[in-house]
Amino acid sequence: MGAYVADRILRLMVRKKINPVGARALVLGLAFKENCPDLRNTKVVDIVAELAEHSMTVDIHDPWVDAAEARHEYGVELTAAPKAGDYDVVILAVAHHQFTDLGATGIRAFGKEPSVLYDVKSALPRDAVDGRL
Repeated sequence: MGAYVADRILRLMVRKKINPVGARALVLGLAFKENCPDLRNTKVVDIVAELAEHSMTVDIHDPWVDAAEARHEYGVELTAAPKAGDYDVVILAVAHHQFTDLGATGIRAFGKEPSVLYDVKSALPRDAVDGRL
């Protein structure tokens, strides 16, 4: 699934004329499921790895997950507070209530102009995102 999602995101970036090399991506969520700190069997790390293979810098933000556990289990560092307007791509990977409460407008605010908003969980309205599963 990680390769498929990354491929879809890269295609959307090309359509918006965003160069993936050196681009910054924000992944919202690392946990296995929403509103839960459980990291076991998470597939989000596969998406992160695929994007990193395309020379993208990937930040991960998950308020539910313990940063030390994420580092120990998957070797990833979590971003405590992503900044608005910093990212070329924003990926809603886990539908934690903190993210869905922001809505598409709040999530899109993390992105630059232009940027790609991809919704892995189909938690946002179809017309509010650039792509979704």
